[in-house]
Amino acid sequence: MANKRDLKKDINYVLGDIIEAVYVWELSNTEKPTKESDAIIDEAIITFDELITRVNDRSIEDKKAHFKTINSDLESKGRGLIEKINKLK
Repeated sequence: MANKRDLKKDINYVLGDIIEAVYVWELSNTEKPTKESDAIIDEAIITFDELITRVNDRSIEDKKAHFKTINSDLESKGRGLIEKINKLK
């Protein structure tokens, strides 16, 4: 991981793209939000808040390992949200 700024950008882009994908699904399928799509958006926002809080934690001594863990959590949670989008009916 290059630095904190790049990690924050990655978090923002990944979760922003996931939310945008839910909006695109809503427009192309139901023309309105459903409970499932709203839940995915809410989960993405909660994940964003959680990851940004962890990035801004200044009490961590081994920042490289800490950022690497955050990056892998972003990847796994992002994949989970994408799978949920793919399962929308």
